[in-house]
Amino acid sequence: MIQELLAPYPVVIEIPLHWGEMDAFNHVNNVVYFRYFESARMAYFQKLDYMKVFEETGIGPILAATRCKFKFPLVYPDTVLVGTRVTEVDSDRFTTEYVVVSQQMRKVAAEGEGQVVSYDFNRSCKTPLPENIRKKIRDLEGSA
Repeated sequence: MIQELLAPYPVVIEIPLHWGEMDAFNHVNNVVYFRYFESARMAYFQKLDYMKVFEETGIGPILAATRCKFKFPLVYPDTVLVGTRVTEVDSDRFTTEYVVVSQQMRKVAAEGEGQVVSYDFNRSCKTPLPENIRKKIRDLEGSA
């Protein structure tokens, strides 16, 4: 069942919950889910070799917007699997989609989305998405 939930996501990471992520209401605090998304997004960027592009050109990704829909509260102890995929690519940005799956409950705990903009850090402005990044996204998404 868990594999079916994650099948559409070409990048999946495993993250153990930590006791310190719990809040006064005895569940994982909402801000922690955005950290899960960030970790999954960075794993996706690693697959694209985005840091190499950034080092060579000064062009890299920058998060413009993000959101999360909570399905049920996560509680320690548990381990989550976080899947990431790109659902839309435009000239200067792409949309990432996330799913957080509880191994203990064997269901989706949260779903999220992010808008990632191609940014020229040398000129401090958005810029077209590099073609080699577009190609790597197509290749990675074709493997899902």
